Amino acid sequence: MNHEKQEQYNEYLYSAILELKNIDECRAFFETLCTTQEIRSFAQRIQVAKMLHDGCVYSRIVHETGASTATISRVNRSMGAGQNGYESIFERMQESE
Repeated sequence: MNHEKQEQYNEYLYSAILELKNIDECRAFFETLCTTQEIRSFAQRIQVAKMLHDGCVYSRIVHETGASTATISRVNRSMGAGQNGYESIFERMQESE
C-alpha cells in the first residue's frame, strides 16, 4: 500500500476514535477493532508512559506493569521525540479528575 493511501486510512481511524462518546463506546470499539493482546499492549504502554511522566524508575515500572525494559525504553524515547501525545492526554485527564 502506498504511503498516501495509508495516511488516508490512518486519518479515518483517528476520526472514528474522535466520534466515540463514552468509555462504553470506546471499550466496544477497541474490543471489536483489536485483539485482546493488542489492547493489553496499549494499556501497558500508557501505564508505562504515565509512570515515566510521574518520575518512576525503571525497576518500579517493570515490577508494577510487567513491561520489559525494552518496552519502557521505547516509550521513554517516544516521549522525548517531541510529539507530546502522552503528555497532552495526561494533562487533560488530570484536569477532569
